[in-house]
Amino acid sequence: MKFYLTILALAATTPLFAQEAAPQGPSGIMSFLPFILMFVVMYLFFIMPKQKEMKKMDAMRKALKKGDKVLTTAGIIGLVSNIEEGVVTIKTGDATKIDFEKAAILRVLESKSES
Repeated sequence: MKFYLTILALAATTPLFAQEAAPQGPSGIMSFLPFILMFVVMYLFFIMPKQKEMKKMDAMRKALKKGDKVLTTAGIIGLVSNIEEGVVTIKTGDATKIDFEKAAILRVLESKSES
């Protein structure tokens, strides 16, 4: 009986000595704020510049014309001799002509209007 009274006394006084509950962490949007900030930084520094570069490349490829000296992604330099819907024919030598997709044109070295 004495043992039960001791256990009961300890059980009754334990909440008095218990520490307060730890405060809850940030709630709602505050817990997602680091992820939101990380996405904004990635968008500003990686995605936006890449989109601008892609638009610039697309505009350059749309402005191709016969006689432009171009460099392909394969490293071939030649003159544009024919442009069809998605295919560009490049003259690399006296009689050598190679067909490329427009997406394979890396840059224009000399434009016909410049020379």
